[in-house]
Amino acid sequence: MSDVEKENGTGVARSSGQSKEDDEPGRIWRSLKALLFGNTEDNSLRAQIEEVIDDHENDAESDPNGRPDVSSLELEMLRNMLHFSDNRVDDIAVPRADIIAIEESSPFSDFVDIFSEHGHSRIPVYRDNLDNIIGMIHIKDIFAIVAKGGKYPDDIAPFLRQPRFVPESMGVLDLLAEMRATRTHLAIIFDEYNGTEGLVTIEDIVEEITGEIEDEHDDEPVPMLVKLDDGIWEADARAELDDVGEAIDPALEVIDEDVDTIGGLSFVLAGHIPTVGERLEHPSGWILEITEADDRRVTRLRLHPAQQDEIKPA
Repeated sequence: MSDVEKENGTGVARSSGQSKEDDEPGRIWRSLKALLFGNTEDNSLRAQIEEVIDDHENDAESDPNGRPDVSSLELEMLRNMLHFSDNRVDDIAVPRADIIAIEESSPFSDFVDIFSEHGHSRIPVYRDNLDNIIGMIHIKDIFAIVAKGGKYPDDIAPFLRQPRFVPESMGVLDLLAEMRATRTHLAIIFDEYNGTEGLVTIEDIVEEITGEIEDEHDDEPVPMLVKLDDGIWEADARAELDDVGEAIDPALEVIDEDVDTIGGLSFVLAGHIPTVGERLEHPSGWILEITEADDRRVTRLRLHPAQQDEIKPA
């Protein structure tokens, strides 16, 4: 007999010195577990690969040489790829409030300024309002004119390119395939009422696998929550209520309305769009002070703890 044999026609190699009895305890346990609890194991290829990744992470942690053949970054990317198709485009989209866009009738100098200020390569162009995006403009079309020192055009229409327009329920994997097929790097996400919900770039999709990719144009990340003196906190309005509750006070998560962010909470408490300087009292006693806002949204807040009654000496 050769040194290896194929077991049960599955193509799994077995050493001639390895006894079939070696697998007996495992088979007995699996049979017993199936008898008691039913066959609840996920035998999909996805689950098997994830189990291998888990095992490899454990082996890497116990490796005395500290030199695993697959790095932790590679393992993280493999895991991200396994769950890549679980996401919808609205899970990764830049929200409507953060979209940088420009009105089609703006003078050409404004197009130059907006690219210079924000460092994006593509910017959506809308007519009248953000729900009516008519195209996008590419930075190289703008600066080709600037570099040549030519006369600024009066009409931007000849330079417009078409992004993809996709529903918020579309899968990220489907969007990636569509953007590759059409060689488009920007997609506009619309909601059930055909309003603009957000946008997704090819970079946003790639970052779902690789993690955040910063470049020289990106600002230093600003913490969503910053603790100040006397129990006061500075908060970005986009901070999730779950994170606020975990970092500051679980009572701040308790709200009957369907809101996800501390900015959304301020809208509910005020019953209108809050203005700078407005102070809103949460049922827990916390005071939400609006520190930055415009006529459409709140951007930053300051959270003051509930006032404690003074303890009088006996």
